[in-house]
Amino acid sequence: MTLDDLRRLDPKQIGSWPILPKFGVLFLTLLLILGAGYWFDWQGQIEQIDAEKKKEEELRTTFLDKKKQAINLPAYLRQKENIEKQFGALLKQLPGKSEMDALLTDINQAGLGRGLQFELFKPAPQEIMRDFYAELPITIKVTGSYHDIGAFASDIGKLSRIVTLNDIGLTGSKEGPLVMDATAKTFRYLDEDEIAQQKKAAAKSKPAAGAAKK
Repeated sequence: MTLDDLRRLDPKQIGSWPILPKFGVLFLTLLLILGAGYWFDWQGQIEQIDAEKKKEEELRTTFLDKKKQAINLPAYLRQKENIEKQFGALLKQLPGKSEMDALLTDINQAGLGRGLQFELFKPAPQEIMRDFYAELPITIKVTGSYHDIGAFASDIGKLSRIVTLNDIGLTGSKEGPLVMDATAKTFRYLDEDEIAQQKKAAAKSKPAAGAAKK
């Protein structure tokens, strides 16, 4: 069939057309129906199906994570119990408020016991409050031999309570007297009232921080 034959076809008498033009028109009509159906209906359904598939994958991943957590829960509980025991043991190494004076005396006696001369032993006027403990820096300045100062530092580390030496500075020579400047830090645990005050102060500061961000 030539192009002239196609031009002669009467659109009002499609039933009398030859078979090939009929199939051509049917095929184009089918394409138009499919295109309209995809554009006006199927496209939204396909997008919804894709979204549901993505949601299903996310739920599957969440389920597997929860399943792993459930399987490992006994191990987590044992680990938590061990951590609490270790924490309790460490907490026992912190003195209470009533024991701080005795601890300061122990630090002083550790230096005197090694023959050191204290030129300065000055606790900070105020403790530094943490979540569950308080920190008290003590500025110290001692004079003595290299060996005695080293032994004093070792004795501090062996005290039954936690004491650390920080910002250590030495002047002099090993042959003569040395001067050691340092900051000794002692720690004590907070009692229940102090912990409650810390939590209350933290709760008050959170809204203020949120308002500042706005």
